[in-house]
Amino acid sequence: MNNRDYKKFNSGSIAHIYNRGNNKKKIFFDKQDYKAFLFRLGLCLGFTEEEINKEIFIAMPYSRIRITGMGKNNFKLHAFSLMPNHFHLLIEQIEDVPISKLISKVCASYSKYINKKYDSVGHTFQDCFKSVPIENNPQLMWASAYIHTNAVKDGLVKHPAEYLWSSYNDYASDRNLIIVNKELLIGTFGDKKNFIEQTLNFDVKETL
Repeated sequence: MNNRDYKKFNSGSIAHIYNRGNNKKKIFFDKQDYKAFLFRLGLCLGFTEEEINKEIFIAMPYSRIRITGMGKNNFKLHAFSLMPNHFHLLIEQIEDVPISKLISKVCASYSKYINKKYDSVGHTFQDCFKSVPIENNPQLMWASAYIHTNAVKDGLVKHPAEYLWSSYNDYASDRNLIIVNKELLIGTFGDKKNFIEQTLNFDVKETL
């Protein structure tokens, strides 16, 4: 997975997107920060505030965020993991609007939120985000497992189900966040049981 494509995104493409805090600093400091990022991501994916606020896990009912959604037919979020100083997203581009536009919009809004909340200035994220194009099913499964076991690899938890800020529990438990589209990965792994087994068998020592 060393073929990193920073700019080219096409209709029907899937990409593993990731970025970290400037100078490797934290970008998420508390529960509210994780929710703020996912809330913004949901808005940019085309969901309304009312729809997102029905999800207790990421609801922000008193938010004054002003983001114009990009339509529900433009992107699908298949997986995510928000770590203290970086994030991973597995996103599919459906139409002609590039994934880069979605990510830029989310990160710009979140940066403003962080700077205002913590009375800071400057860049929240390090340079441009990184992108790895997904070219086949084995790579898709690898990327999914990598994302969902990232908290284990970094020593934050011993089991991916213990980490709340990834989409693992949307696949492996009863959580069902509206922003996560599960059809592709479940279809690729075969079923929920195989998803869990193969994800847990993934070698978390591997890196990008």
